[in-house]
Amino acid sequence: MHEKVIRVLELSKILDKLKKHASCSLGAGKIEKLAPAITLEEVNSQQERTDEGVKVLRLKGQAPLGGIRDIRSSVKRSEIGGMLSPDELLDIATTIHGGRRFKRFVEGMIEDGIELPVLDSIVELIDPLQQLEQEITLCIDDNGRVADDASAALKTVRQQLRTLESRVREKLESYIRSSSYQKMLSDAIITIRNDRFVLPVKQEYRGSFGGMVHDQSSSGATLFIEPQAIVALNNQIREEKAKEAREVERILRELSARTGEHAQELLLNVEQLAEIDFIFAKARFANELKASRPIMNDKGLIKLRSGRHPLLDQETVVPISVELGGDFQSLVITGPNTGGKTVTLKTIGLLSLMAQCGLHIPAEEESEMAVFEAIYADIGDEQSIEQSLSTFSSHMVNIVEILKHVNRESLVLFDELGAGTDPQEGAALAISILDYAFARGARIVATTHYSELKAYAYNRDGVMNASVEFDVQTLRPTYRLLVGVPGRSNAFEISRRLGLEPAIIDSAKAQISDEDNQIDNMIRSLEDNQKRAEKEMAEAKEIRKESEKLKADLENELHKLEAEKSRLLDKAREEAQRSVAEAQRTAEEVIRELRELQKAGGSVKEHKLIEAKKRLEKAVPEKKSNAQAQKAKKANAEFVPGEEVKVLTFGQKGFIIEKVSSKEYQVQIGIMKMNVAATALEKIKQEKAKPEPRSFVKMSGGGQTARPELDLRGKRFEDAMIEVDRYLDEAVMAGFHQVSIIHGKGTGALRGGVQDLLKNHRSVKSTRMGEAGEGGSGVTVAVLK
Repeated sequence: MHEKVIRVLELSKILDKLKKHASCSLGAGKIEKLAPAITLEEVNSQQERTDEGVKVLRLKGQAPLGGIRDIRSSVKRSEIGGMLSPDELLDIATTIHGGRRFKRFVEGMIEDGIELPVLDSIVELIDPLQQLEQEITLCIDDNGRVADDASAALKTVRQQLRTLESRVREKLESYIRSSSYQKMLSDAIITIRNDRFVLPVKQEYRGSFGGMVHDQSSSGATLFIEPQAIVALNNQIREEKAKEAREVERILRELSARTGEHAQELLLNVEQLAEIDFIFAKARFANELKASRPIMNDKGLIKLRSGRHPLLDQETVVPISVELGGDFQSLVITGPNTGGKTVTLKTIGLLSLMAQCGLHIPAEEESEMAVFEAIYADIGDEQSIEQSLSTFSSHMVNIVEILKHVNRESLVLFDELGAGTDPQEGAALAISILDYAFARGARIVATTHYSELKAYAYNRDGVMNASVEFDVQTLRPTYRLLVGVPGRSNAFEISRRLGLEPAIIDSAKAQISDEDNQIDNMIRSLEDNQKRAEKEMAEAKEIRKESEKLKADLENELHKLEAEKSRLLDKAREEAQRSVAEAQRTAEEVIRELRELQKAGGSVKEHKLIEAKKRLEKAVPEKKSNAQAQKAKKANAEFVPGEEVKVLTFGQKGFIIEKVSSKEYQVQIGIMKMNVAATALEKIKQEKAKPEPRSFVKMSGGGQTARPELDLRGKRFEDAMIEVDRYLDEAVMAGFHQVSIIHGKGTGALRGGVQDLLKNHRSVKSTRMGEAGEGGSGVTVAVLK
């Protein structure tokens, strides 16, 4: 990609934002070198890597990348025999540990059944190097200091040093505590100069201590003197420190040599960790933008769904949806200044660059982007003072260069094509440039003010008009892109809103040709039709969503009923099989006894045969009633609305709502209504005297017919209480002895209110919660007096 295009489309700003998500300089270094790929295979590979990073963050929230450092320079120096500092060695140890920890993290996810082929292949190349890490951490502490236990010799030297320093301090403290010496000291402290312990002595008492003067204060009033009594001890301390330095150097050289032996493994580890940091930087950036993985193709096809410019405020930016490369390969966008044409142009170009860099784009899922060999852009004011070029000339220099290289693998973005010169000539030139780029097979997006280009898009196959919407009521652009509708002039509407005299506007309109007025009216009609179509589509989507939810709920209820039916049938079969088996056993027992009697004494006596016959008759499974007679009886049975019945096919109680036909009734079971055959219904005998047949009655005021249930879901609390009270009066008038109040589960507030009202109502005898088939805790059943 050309550097100029990357600058104009502001990809560098995207990379700066991306760099902030890198955990260390390793990932940041790869981001600095990031450039758009130009082959579909490479782009898909990079997109897959980003997608795996997003997947890990979605499942785990974060990735353990702490402690990783760029240790390449230190490793290379150790490889050629250089001695590393304790801090460098410590960085190498933490990097080894960080790599091994991330490897375990990925392997753990894979063991849990999560597919991470890219990360698995990367961590497979990471060498644990646990032995080297342990050798370093045993010798270097967390503060980057060689530990006492790094070697026996070092431990001995440091113990000797501490002993000598303790003796020196005791000696100097005796001076400080001595009343005769206190007046000679500027301050009662022990300090160090030139790595030797000294006391701050007043200048006039210099001769009282003997020894060596190592320093003096800026005023000269204080001398820092090493008393003669501790000179020998300080000399011993210096010797021990020299021994310590030699031992520390020996340890560091040994560790550096060990590091150098594993230089290649360490460098390979760093390379993999850099790639891992790079992947997760892209993943975190995708989460920040709420971005999604685009579908990539090499056919020049763009299907951008609600794409957002990533450098604008993601909460307020207006998304655009656009297609290019399918039914048309050239898009001409018209509209007012500051309306968002250039933003649209830059959004298409920048998201294309991001996708080819392996970044997810801020757009809805299933957005499709193309892999272009080159993206060209002529955007913004390119006036050059140094070259004495006008705006038009500068644009033309850029366009000439673009047209030299454009081909079918190119995306070309023209901003205000043909602007800066005579409108008639500029429009003609713009049309010719578009035709030339179109003929070369390029995908083109161009913005313009020229009305001639609106007609151009209508007269050319493969070219489509688009515009940015402008609200004449607020005199502000909405920044919405309307594909298929050319932009229209809003000069007259804007002038009228700003208070220009109507006579002036009418005079101006009279100077516009009828043809231009017709075109403007046509464009206005297209805009209105598109807005209406978009509104109707949104409403249709909402209706479809509600329908799908209702369908899912009904299917769920049907599955439950089918399961209950299957359970009851299985239970009935088991009981029947047990009865038949019992009868068979009894029959076999009777036959065996008869045979034994026959063998024992010849003929069987009459009373024995009668007894055996009775036992066989009892063994036959009892028939509750003749099936045909029962069916005929049920078929002829009459039920009245409000009557309580048992639905035999489901084993549930319900109420008759109405008679559908001579052989079918509509029945309410809990919150469900269904048509049931008369043969599948059975009247429920009441313990009390059978009440008069209950019928539905009309509510006062000509309302709907009263039913044995009231649905309160979705109603306000106060309205629901009023409706329950009114409904109970209607139910009593209808002759119902039991009603169901459907209030749903929710927070429980409505249920509590209903139950309190029912307990204190004059017409209610008792209440209970609904059973499993009646709606459970979402329904309260009230028995009426």
